[in-house]
Amino acid sequence: MKKQKNAPLDSRTKALKSEQAMIAGIMEGSPDAIAVAVVRLECGCRKMAALDKNGDPASKVVVYRDGADSVCAKCKEDNGAFHRVTEAFIDWATDDLGEAAKREIEIKVLGSRTAPH
Repeated sequence: MKKQKNAPLDSRTKALKSEQAMIAGIMEGSPDAIAVAVVRLECGCRKMAALDKNGDPASKVVVYRDGADSVCAKCKEDNGAFHRVTEAFIDWATDDLGEAAKREIEIKVLGSRTAPH
């Protein structure tokens, strides 16, 4: 099955192996964090930030590109604009929250609409 460009933002998406170390580092540096929001861009760059129990930022936003010294020129220009997002999800570090609370945080952080087709 071919991955669809501008696929819906999906909270069931899982972190890739290449993202897991970055997520762990963000969590380690953010004592109030319960999760990390991950945003994948069409250029291959990623934006990530830790979230606290209220869905508020618990770290600065980290923008990176696997295997590169820096992010791409487009991200430098537009800071990873929303219209270039292909996938976004939250990687939860805890199961202490119920599904309803997680969904509220997902809507707060990622929004409730799907990406444009």
